[in-house]
Amino acid sequence: MELDLLGSNVKISDDIKSWEEVNLLYNSALKQIMTKIEILNEEFQAVHRYNPIEHTKARVKVPESIVKKLKRNGYESTIENMVRYVNDIAGVRIICSFTSDIYRIAEMISNQKDIQVLTVKDYIMNPKASGYRSYHMIVALPVYLSDRIVNVKVEIQIRTVAMDFWASLEHKIQYKFEGKAPVHINSELYECAKMVADLDARMLSLNEEIQAISLGK
Repeated sequence: MELDLLGSNVKISDDIKSWEEVNLLYNSALKQIMTKIEILNEEFQAVHRYNPIEHTKARVKVPESIVKKLKRNGYESTIENMVRYVNDIAGVRIICSFTSDIYRIAEMISNQKDIQVLTVKDYIMNPKASGYRSYHMIVALPVYLSDRIVNVKVEIQIRTVAMDFWASLEHKIQYKFEGKAPVHINSELYECAKMVADLDARMLSLNEEIQAISLGK
């Protein structure tokens, strides 16, 4: 599944003049989204006696990383280009136990009235060639300043513990070899990705069986 609404009617402000303002806006957006995720998790626990979220991570990209991404995509290093073309300045990673949780969490986030989903990339149903699996959303949410409201983009990645472990190792390997890892290492990583997918499927099946037994008591 891939949904792209970046050309939609969400107005992402280009009236941002400094890195300090970028930092303020994106950190504020992260605080809001993290609070929403925490509330949703607590609500799910209260209603279903189950926490779908194991843990979360949040970060704002450092300026050097943003500049590298702009250059890689052929853009000048300006504040305007940062805001317009870099969709993951603010990023949240949500780690859960089972693949079914991923779609449940994505739906809960999408149902928030002040959040608009701009892009969805489902790398679980359609893994990358490397074997990478995760569920990515670019969302926009309003940050209320004293004199205006600014819609800010946040990237949300949702994955299982096993997917996150694999992705962390892949990132370290690609960083170590500057994206040019030996063929046999990439092949081994791909085989590990298939093992992770199989593990996730088996763990989900086991959990569903346990739940069915519990309900039958």
